[in-house]
Amino acid sequence: MKLSKRLRQIESMVTPGYAHIWDCCCDHGLLGAALLARQAAPKIHFVDILPELISQLTDKLQRFYSTTPETWLTHCLDTAALPLAQYAGRHLIIVAGVGGELMTHFIKALHQQHPHANLDFLLCPVHQEYRLRQQLISLDFRLTQEILIKDNQRFYEVLLVSANRERSTDQKTISPLGEQIWQADSAAQECIARDYLNKTLKHYRNVQKGNTEDVRHVVEAYRAVSISRSAVTPTCHAPIRSGTWPTR
Repeated sequence: MKLSKRLRQIESMVTPGYAHIWDCCCDHGLLGAALLARQAAPKIHFVDILPELISQLTDKLQRFYSTTPETWLTHCLDTAALPLAQYAGRHLIIVAGVGGELMTHFIKALHQQHPHANLDFLLCPVHQEYRLRQQLISLDFRLTQEILIKDNQRFYEVLLVSANRERSTDQKTISPLGEQIWQADSAAQECIARDYLNKTLKHYRNVQKGNTEDVRHVVEAYRAVSISRSAVTPTCHAPIRSGTWPTR
């Protein structure tokens, strides 16, 4: 099974320099396996809360990476309880495939437990992006990169953010709605951005009509979004791969 477009995009945004990469809510481990195959970090951690998934994944890793057991670890636990203090160095925590509210819970818990750790987060929520961004802003995180993609008729925001207090010059303040995702580098990407904006506006207008939550400020904010064509094509830090488990 090859990586989906969404997972390929996430994989492409993983830069060198991390001592530990945590593939959280890893499911069948395809993303972590792609990172392991290209030796993206000295240690790749596979994390999921379901024992049967971790058991199957451990069997696969023992089969395909038995000669390099020092390069990977599996953990059957809640993402909010990652044992980061046991491992020195710079960490990248990847969380994808869950909603923004649950993702927020993970991030707040880890940030509170490890306030001085050198942490970056690579995030791809399946919904509740606005709520997630609000939480990241409240925690004073910084943005390194954000991408908007469409995969299998669904839209995804992918955000690479940092909790590191030693800011680098390429990091920016996180926007409540996003900035880079509305700057298209092609006609196709501009179309994706417009479709996503229309879909998002429709969602919040329906929420407002349902009188379950006052989101008028959110609707007005998205209505003010302007989509532009960028003259410079954004580049990824690593090549997009079609990664999969090895075959024997």
